[in-house]
Amino acid sequence: MPHDLHMPCRFRSATGAEADTLADIRVAAMRPSLEAIGRFSPERARERFLKGFDPADTTVIECGGEIAGFFVVRRRKDHLYLDHLYVTPSHQGRGLGWRVVSDLQERARTEGLPIRLMALNGSPANDFYKRCGFEVVSSDALDTIYEWQARAAS
Repeated sequence: MPHDLHMPCRFRSATGAEADTLADIRVAAMRPSLEAIGRFSPERARERFLKGFDPADTTVIECGGEIAGFFVVRRRKDHLYLDHLYVTPSHQGRGLGWRVVSDLQERARTEGLPIRLMALNGSPANDFYKRCGFEVVSSDALDTIYEWQARAAS
């Protein structure tokens, strides 16, 4: 996968004061996919994010001093749940999503846990997660649930 190794980026913990900014990033990122299925509601997309927002589970991706995206990983008893991963359009295609998923896969390997996530059907995220080695567990009319497990060394 592509990596822009010269991009000055860092991952840092989110603050409570960033909730609205992160909600705006989520709305902008989800808009094309939700519009395609006739379900875009900026209010609902913001509300759903803000209702579950916990800065302790949220990591901000900062590049060149600006927020380039964020991700949310929730530790469950039997898996890591990647609840959100959004990269702003101006920072997409630079390998940031790949870096986030690769780091999370390494953490999952170390902790001996699978990673689970859900993606909206029709979203480009589905192809991205498949390229990252995630497999479909189930799907319904709106979403597909994926899981990634470390393979045993042979």
